[in-house]
Amino acid sequence: MGQKKRILVIDDEVNICELLSLEFTDLGYEVSTANSAFNGLLSLKKQAVDLVILDIKMPGMDGIEALEKIISTQNNLPVIIHSAYSHFKENYLTWSATSYVIKSGNLTELKQTVQDILNP
Repeated sequence: MGQKKRILVIDDEVNICELLSLEFTDLGYEVSTANSAFNGLLSLKKQAVDLVILDIKMPGMDGIEALEKIISTQNNLPVIIHSAYSHFKENYLTWSATSYVIKSGNLTELKQTVQDILNP
């Protein structure tokens, strides 16, 4: 059996990190979380991951700035923006993300997007 795909969730909401960690672990992924963009970038320096799920609105460095930093150092790393705010889709800086999924209580779209990217 191949090695588990690794996902990094970067979101300042602890409950979102816990929920996504549980959901994607149940689907067979290895999941780590970071509660800020800064900590997420530190985590990416320490460990290799196959995919990042990134929130936009966070205190300190926001997800758009973090996305720019991720792409500048690891431009082949898929990043899914996972935000409650659809208007950020209009911001050209978010267009470099692999995908943009609006947060909702239903995780079907996010799960499908992750599956499509990691298991083409």
